[in-house]
Amino acid sequence: MSIFLSQIANGLVFGSLIALIALGYTMVYGIITLINFAHGEIFMVGAYGGLATLTYIVPAAVATKWYFALPIALVAGALVSMLIAIAMERFAYRPLRNAPRLAPLITALGVSVALQEAMRVFYPGATAALPFPPLFVQGALVIPIGDGVPIRYSGILLVVVSLVLAFALERFIEQTRMGRAMRATSQDRDVARLMGIDPDRVIVLTFAIGGALAGVAGVLYGSYLNNVNIDMGFQNGIFAFTAAVLGGIGNIRGAVVGGLVIGLVKALGGQYLPGGTAYDYVWIFVVLIIVLVFRPQGFFGESERVRA
Repeated sequence: MSIFLSQIANGLVFGSLIALIALGYTMVYGIITLINFAHGEIFMVGAYGGLATLTYIVPAAVATKWYFALPIALVAGALVSMLIAIAMERFAYRPLRNAPRLAPLITALGVSVALQEAMRVFYPGATAALPFPPLFVQGALVIPIGDGVPIRYSGILLVVVSLVLAFALERFIEQTRMGRAMRATSQDRDVARLMGIDPDRVIVLTFAIGGALAGVAGVLYGSYLNNVNIDMGFQNGIFAFTAAVLGGIGNIRGAVVGGLVIGLVKALGGQYLPGGTAYDYVWIFVVLIIVLVFRPQGFFGESERVRA
């Protein structure tokens, strides 16, 4: 029982991280129907942005105190990722907005490789994994069941921050004027423009919010694992895209639920299913295929209606 609950806890922590990244995927697709495969690299850049701030800008006396270092790193990571995401939209995707759908998809892959290689070349020591300082209270909360179920405080922080930000994003989209503009733009961009909404402004805001969330996820990921590397964006980006599809791409709740499902499948599959951790990625995509066979729109997605 202790092992089972420990794997549940690990799955929820990993799933919360994936959910936070998946929010950016699902928002961008919901607004402009673009699969932004470079979003994983936005997550990676945010982690390096937080690390660079703590290493080269913040005094050591401040960086060693978690209650100063944590908010500084989160803001720095979110800001760096947000600026990169805005620049990506402006210079890579906006000129291709009316191009065939294959063009922005290939561009997204190109931007992903460019960001990864730029980090490899220009960030000192990025050719190998770099240590990331702990940004929260060290230790673990031990749940007294069986032999005890330890849950690291940094993992609890990751889960709480992910759920709070997902809830805040959903409230923003549902209850604010700009959120209504985003929903209108996602339904029909031309009609939204006729109603006085500036689609370009809405799309830039979408990329900015998605980038900021990815930056926060990158910093929390680095703090949880205590290291970062330039390959972390591609791998976790694939998981996040899978989570968005699994939950119903374009749906905020679906992205969160999809991320948590992937985290639980990875943790429990690696422990209990044939092949162990060597096949935990396989079970994630087996679940995805099964869900899409019986519900192609995902858990929370809506079926598209074909108009005559």
